[in-house]
Amino acid sequence: MPATTENNQGSFLGRISIRRNQVMSMDGSHDQEQEDLELFQKHVSDRFADLLSSTTDDPSGAGYSLLSIGWLRKLLDELLCCEAEFKAVVMMGRDPSQISKPPLDRLLPEFLDRVVKSLDVCNAVALGIDSLRNLQRLAEIAVAALEPRPMGDGQVRRAKKALNALIAAMMHEDKDSGNTKGTERTRSFGRRGGGGGGNKDQRAGGPFRSLSWSMARNWSSAKQIHAMTSNLVAPRGAESTGLAAPVYIMSTILVFVMWTLVAAIPCQERNGLGTHFPLPRQLGWAQPMIGLQEKIAEEWKKKEKKGFVGLLEEMQRMEKLGQLLIEFADSFQFPAETERLEEVKGHVEELGDICRKMEEGLEPLQQQIREVFHRLVRSRTEFLLVLDQGGKSSAPTV
Repeated sequence: MPATTENNQGSFLGRISIRRNQVMSMDGSHDQEQEDLELFQKHVSDRFADLLSSTTDDPSGAGYSLLSIGWLRKLLDELLCCEAEFKAVVMMGRDPSQISKPPLDRLLPEFLDRVVKSLDVCNAVALGIDSLRNLQRLAEIAVAALEPRPMGDGQVRRAKKALNALIAAMMHEDKDSGNTKGTERTRSFGRRGGGGGGNKDQRAGGPFRSLSWSMARNWSSAKQIHAMTSNLVAPRGAESTGLAAPVYIMSTILVFVMWTLVAAIPCQERNGLGTHFPLPRQLGWAQPMIGLQEKIAEEWKKKEKKGFVGLLEEMQRMEKLGQLLIEFADSFQFPAETERLEEVKGHVEELGDICRKMEEGLEPLQQQIREVFHRLVRSRTEFLLVLDQGGKSSAPTV
C-alpha cells in the first residue's frame, strides 16, 4: 500500500476516534457524521480511481495490466482499507443501540450474509490459485525443454506434450475447478496439522476459523455472486445521508471485488458471470468502479465463447504463447531454420518470464485472500456482538 494511502487512512481513523471520544451536542454530531461519510465516499472514489488509472495495456510499463496478479493484489489492499474505514464510520465509539434500529437492523444482517457468501468465494479463489500453479508447472516443463540449444526432436516432443496438457486444462478448468481432486483435499485457511487439527481450529475460533478448500459439487461461483446482489439497493431519501449509505457502499465494494476475483481466477461454475450487476451511475463514488466493471465485462465477452481459464492477464498471455509454440512443434523438422529458432526463443523467454511472475506473485496473492477471509470473519463477529448488545439495551425491561 502506498505511504500516502496509509497516511490518509490513519488520519481518517484517528479523526473519527477523537470525535467519538469527545462529548458533542446532538446538532454538531450529525454534521460531523456527514463529514465523515463524505470523506469515506471520497476515499472509496479515490482508491478505485487509482485502480482504474494504474491499469495499462503494456505489461512491461510502470502500471499494472488489468486483472494481472499485481493488479489483483492492489485491489485486495484497497478492499482491506475500505473495510477498516467502513467499520470506523459505522461502529467506532458508537452506542450499540444506534446501529440496532431501523433501517440498520435490516441492512446489517443482509450485509453480514454477503460477508458469509464472500468467505465461500475466498475459498473457491484459493482453490483456483492452486490450479493455476498446476498450469504454471506445465508451462515450466515446456520452457525447460525448449531452452537448450541445439534443439532436437525429443525436446520438442516433451514441450508439445506439456503444452497440449496446458491448453487442454485451460479449456476445461471452468468445469473442473473445485471438483477434480478438490474434494479430496481438506486444507484450510487455518493452521495446518494432522489428526483432528481442523476440529481444534473450529473449537478455538468458531465455524469460520477453518473452512475447507474443497467445494460442494453443486456450488456455483456465478450463483454465489448473483445471490450477493440480492436486495442490494441504494438508499433513498433520508437514508441516503445516514448510516445506511456506508453499509450500501461497503456491500457494493464487496460484491465488486468478489465478482472481479471470480472473473480473473478459475472458479467452479462461472456460467452467467459475465452478466455484471448494475452499479448506481448517479453516485459519484461509483464512477471509477463502473469504469473498471465495463473494462472487465468487455474482456469477459471476448473470452466467454472460448471457455479458457479465467481472465488473469498472465494466463491469457500463457495461453497465447502456448498456442504459438504448439504450432511450432507441429511443424518442427530438424534442423530448424535459424530465423524460426530466434522467433521461438523470444516466445520461450516470455513464457519463462510469466512463470517467474506467477512463482513470485501467486503465494502473496493467496496470503492476501487468506487475510481478507480472516478480516471478514472478525468483522462479522464484531458486528454480531454489537447488534446483540444493541438488541439487549433496547429491549423493554420487565
